[in-house]
Amino acid sequence: MQALYRAIFLVLLTGVLGACQFMGLNTGFRENPALEQRIIGQYIQPPPLDLSGLDQNVIGYLDANIDPRLRGWNLVERLQELLFSPDYLNMQYDDLANFTASQAFAERRANCLSLVNLYIGMARHLGLDVQYQTIKMRPVWNRRGEVMILSEHINAHGRIGPTNRYIVDFTPEVRLQSQTARLISDTEALALFFNNVGVEYLIAGEYEKAREQFSYALVVNPELSIAWNNMGSVLKNLEENELAEYSLLKSAALDRDNASAYNNLARLYFDQGDTEKGERYRRAVETYNRRNPYYHYMLGNLAYEDGAFEQARAHYQDALRRDANEPDFYLALGLTFREMGDEKAFADLSQMAAAVRELGDQTYRASQSRVRRVENRATFRLTGAGTSLRVIQVN
Repeated sequence: MQALYRAIFLVLLTGVLGACQFMGLNTGFRENPALEQRIIGQYIQPPPLDLSGLDQNVIGYLDANIDPRLRGWNLVERLQELLFSPDYLNMQYDDLANFTASQAFAERRANCLSLVNLYIGMARHLGLDVQYQTIKMRPVWNRRGEVMILSEHINAHGRIGPTNRYIVDFTPEVRLQSQTARLISDTEALALFFNNVGVEYLIAGEYEKAREQFSYALVVNPELSIAWNNMGSVLKNLEENELAEYSLLKSAALDRDNASAYNNLARLYFDQGDTEKGERYRRAVETYNRRNPYYHYMLGNLAYEDGAFEQARAHYQDALRRDANEPDFYLALGLTFREMGDEKAFADLSQMAAAVRELGDQTYRASQSRVRRVENRATFRLTGAGTSLRVIQVN
């Protein structure tokens, strides 16, 4: 999973609630164009990039290997074969490969976003209707429950005719949250690309290069909360604390679903010796954790692993009280009852998990087939998911 995390978009979180009034916490944020100019600085013109643009090598390959008579679903399946079959491109997954479509084709390797770039470029060239789509993954806490990793996956969403849809996904069985898909524009995808590159520099400790890439992202999409958040991490490491604080506050103000800024702000204030303000932010984050169903699910998993089944049962029940539409909660509770000797409860809860999974939004569960047809009757909701990239915790 570490490779998957680095290739898609991650954010280290300890909460997800409203930004300007997070758990009753008023940040007092005010826009300041002068500070923003100092943050972005000289990086006002991003390099020209066409993520899904195809060079003549790719176009020639498609012309040589695609029957022009193919249409609809048959064309979708043929394109998948070209990308992944050992007899054709045999694309290899590489979490560090941040490429445009043509670069991915030349290298025969790509991460999730790069593979989506290539697929979308090819599909559009062939006349298919396809867009970028992001979906939240299930959050995971560390064992002490102090830090939550919330990932966001990207895939391709297309339409065949007015009602039939398909999903093209490049990772097997990622654990996705239901009802969190969001179609994004090519411009938004470009901003994510710059952020992805910035993340690699941030991980490597090359902070000036990371700042450059996050600045490009903000020029392309000034409303991209996670770029401001990432920028705050960079600026903190560069010891530009005034600008770091502004970036993190701006991130929180822009996105009600991005709470990593609050965690980073708490650390920033503690590091500066402002214990009172740092404690306020820390308590707000801690309060959210207790209200998050996945936090209780995590506690249940830890108790289950330790053989403390009574505690696991209580935690899973807490998770279900907060979200009754998550099938994994029912299954986990059922398995716990089975360990406690109650086979009937296990059977009942297993059936409930299957029913919720069938009725719910499961079109985003990836599989080895990579291409999934979305039937007309399937539930398909597009809700504001917000996009999250990796944030390195402020030390």
